[in-house]
Amino acid sequence: MTFIIRKAEKKDVPEILLLIKELAVYEKEPDAVEVNEKNLLENGFGKHPLFTCFVAEVKGSIKGMALVYFRYSTWKGKTIHLEDLIVKKDFRGSGLGSALYKKVMEFALAEGVKRVEWVVLDWNTPAVDFYKKTGATVFTEWQTVQFEEQAIQKYLSNQE
Repeated sequence: MTFIIRKAEKKDVPEILLLIKELAVYEKEPDAVEVNEKNLLENGFGKHPLFTCFVAEVKGSIKGMALVYFRYSTWKGKTIHLEDLIVKKDFRGSGLGSALYKKVMEFALAEGVKRVEWVVLDWNTPAVDFYKKTGATVFTEWQTVQFEEQAIQKYLSNQE
């Protein structure tokens, strides 16, 4: 299969959003996506982009993506967070995911980061196995912590 891995452009945003929604369904959270095309355009392609996105294009259509952004580690310094690596269901196993993953690692090296990190669901064994095979460390003792907007508001209102 012939494909192109490239940096996303504004014109790709509708297909990027479809991939994000497909991932939400795969991760059993079909109604969790709150971002829209306007958010993605502003946050990824505006004056001060908050993320970088790479896409896998097959015959002019986006079939996969990897979205990353910079973080700062008090231990390591500049790092990259891989928010999502998504490949359309019909293209999994085709090499698109591996190519996107490689592109992220090349980007990280070019940017001089000390670490790339991401989270993976423990039941997503194909992804976990792939990451381990590439030499990544999959921690089991760390737990992801999140505070959703309503919980933040409730917490702050109780602090007054």
